[in-house]
Order: sequence, then C-alpha cells, then structure tokens
Amino acid sequence: MTRAIIVRHGQSTYNTEKRIQGRTDFSRLTEKGCNDASRVGKFLNNIVFDAIYCSPLSRARQTAEIIHQELSVNPQQSAVPQPNHQLLEVDLPLWEKMLSADVQQQFADDYGIWKEKPHEFKMLLPDGEGTREHFPVLSLYAQAREFWQDILSRHQGETILIVGHNGINRSLISTALNIPPSRYHSIQQSNCGVSVLNFSGGWDEPAQLESLNQTQHMGVTFPSLRPNHQGLRLLLTRHGETDWNRQGRYQGQIDVTLNQQGKVQSQKLAELVQNVELDLIVSSSMSRAQETADIISQHHPHVHLQLNDGFKEITHGFWEGKLEAEVAQDFPEDLQQWYSKPNQLQLSSGESLPQLWQRSVKIFDAIVEEALSKKLKTILVVAHGGINQVLLCHILGLSAENFWSFRQSNGSVSLIDYPVGLNGLPVLQAMNITSHIHGSAIDKTATGAM
Repeated sequence: MTRAIIVRHGQSTYNTEKRIQGRTDFSRLTEKGCNDASRVGKFLNNIVFDAIYCSPLSRARQTAEIIHQELSVNPQQSAVPQPNHQLLEVDLPLWEKMLSADVQQQFADDYGIWKEKPHEFKMLLPDGEGTREHFPVLSLYAQAREFWQDILSRHQGETILIVGHNGINRSLISTALNIPPSRYHSIQQSNCGVSVLNFSGGWDEPAQLESLNQTQHMGVTFPSLRPNHQGLRLLLTRHGETDWNRQGRYQGQIDVTLNQQGKVQSQKLAELVQNVELDLIVSSSMSRAQETADIISQHHPHVHLQLNDGFKEITHGFWEGKLEAEVAQDFPEDLQQWYSKPNQLQLSSGESLPQLWQRSVKIFDAIVEEALSKKLKTILVVAHGGINQVLLCHILGLSAENFWSFRQSNGSVSLIDYPVGLNGLPVLQAMNITSHIHGSAIDKTATGAM
C-alpha cells in the first residue's frame, strides 16, 4: 500500500483578506498560518515520510518547511520538501488578487457557473490576436492525474507527504476516487487540514480515502461552517467496536452489542460532540448503534433520539456469524466479487448492495428533507460501516461500485453540510475522523468485517 498524507497550506494574508489567490505568489503565511503549520508537524511527527512534495508557491512551500522542521525531531526522518509544479493551485488569471466579493459582483454570471457547474466554467484568455478557452477545473483535474501517475510509479509501498492548496488537494482526492469535476466544491480542505489517501497499487488500482480534513490538531473540533450557511449540518457516525468487529466476524443484522473498547470509543465520540448543539439524533435500531447513540445522548438529555430500522446494516445471509477467513474458504468467488465488484454481488441468502443503497438513501434523503423543512441546524446519525459507505458515495455523486472508496471506522465521525439546503449540492467537510480515539493522524482502529 502507498499512503499519501495531504495537507493544505496554512492561513495566508490573502485568506484573511478574502482575496482570490490562484497561482499568484504575493500572499504569505500569517502568524496563525505559521503556528498551525507547526502543529501539523507535531501531529505527523510519529510518521516517517519517504518523500515530501509541495507546491512551489510561497504559502505552500513555507508550510512544508515548517512541517519539516517539526518532523526532523524524529531521527528516522530524512526526506526534505521538493517543490513540484504539478501541485500548483487552480489557475484563475482573470480573478487573481481580486476580493472574492468583487468577483461575485463584477462576474456574477461566471461566478454562478463556477459555484454550480465548475466542470463547465471557462475563462476566455488572450492568445495572440485572438482568445482561447481555459477550463480551470478540468485543467486542474488533468494536472492532478499527471501528478499521481508520476508519483505512484516512483513510490510504491511508501509514505509520502503532499503540501498543496485547496483546489489541487480537492482534485488530487477526487481523481484518485473518481469523484467527477462537477463535485469540485463538494469536498472541503481547511487551512492546515490533514487528509489521508491510500492506494492499493498503481494509478489504475483502487484507492481509499482513510480520512478527510482533520483539524483537531489545531484545536478545532470540526471545520467551520461556510459563510452564508443557511442549511443543515449532519454528523454521520459509526457505532463503537464489537467483539465481532475485532475478530473479523461478519455481523450484518445479527444484534451484537458493544465490547468494552466500543464503549470507550463511544464515550470519546460523545465527548467530541458534547458541545455541538444538536437538534436531533437518529440511530439504527440495532443494539450496537443504539448503545452508541445512548452514550452520546447523555450529553444531550433534551435532544430526541429517533430509532430507524432503515439504517440497519446490510444483511449478509449465510456469511453472518462467520469469520472472514471462513467466508474466504466457503465462498471464495463471492468474497472476491464483494471486494472487487460489490455492486454486482447477489447472495442467495442476503441483501445486495443495490438493495442496501435503495433503502438507506431513501431514508437518508427523507431525514435531510424533513430536517431542512423544520429548519433544524444540526443532526447526528449513528449507523454502520456499510450504510455510511453507501451514503458517502451518494452525496459525492458516485455509484455503488465505489463502495470501498471510503473507510468508516468504529467510533468515527464524518461531517456533511447542506449550505443552501436541497437547492445545492452537499459538502463533505470532514470524513472518518478518529483522532479523538487514538490521537494520531493515521487511523489505528481495528478493521473488522461489517
């Protein structure tokens, strides 16, 4: 496995002024940006990087250098930052250096396309005696693919650190997971946020997002709401660990309860969200999810807890109660298909992924629509690995064949925002946050069967 840890540069002067930066190199890190970069380095200090790559723009290069200074405390750390032009930020030459508010006013129609249909957004740039069409997002996606093709061929089985920008980082993650450019704005990257992406092999082999936009190392529990947020924030969590999770035994809809570690994870999750003003908690009706929800509810005694059968885990049929090794022995072809083409597997005794998709997405969308109609601000959902992976595909415009693209660990939390309600696309602000459990950027929770 090749692991890529992706970091956005620290806060810059243009960030504070709310100016479009693009590929200009005038802004510099603020004092906060420098301090946060130092915190990233301390957060990653237990990891040995085989290579460090950064954008050549000052704000990213300086962030990488500060991180490297903290990493150098580790005697095993030897890699130094290497500037790479394929990590340059999105190219917006007609808007660069302008205040974002001025861009919205002077280029209202184009800005609307940029926000709502980024894959169609174009700029007409001077080219000799005429003009040429420049598609910033499509060009950035192509740039990201070229970066991966080059880097993955040189760093098989290694761990690399990438320090880039909001746009290029989104594009790196999206191209690795086949998220379409129409969803360019559906992934958030906070200043000094940390994401972890794992590749099973080369560029043509599957990748999995282990975590997205971790910010706890900066003392920020969750990424802040976007300006003018008018919609809903949804916290999507997975129940705590069970003995069967730890053993790698398929649970499905067998009603296994939390083990001691699962109760500790749930308590830590509850402490993480204790200061979040929740309007509603919805949980799968299965014991392991309900126990997790009950522990969270102790910090929110006046918030209604709603149980929902539609969020039960996928039914595994004859697999349920078996260790993964036993399934591999008894159903080798089915298990291979489950991991390679999960959307095509149909167990005679179980539930197919399309069936799970249909029931869970229907319930999820109904809950979101009702919450928005009631003007609820924040709700929390406690569900299962299979359910959560389907929902993450759904909100990012992916199909069931991308089921394994997202890791969902016991006791983890993901954040989904609907900034303009149902009229706009949801935004995945953070995903599979587990640092509240083990204090590390790397997810160390057990990876058992569902």
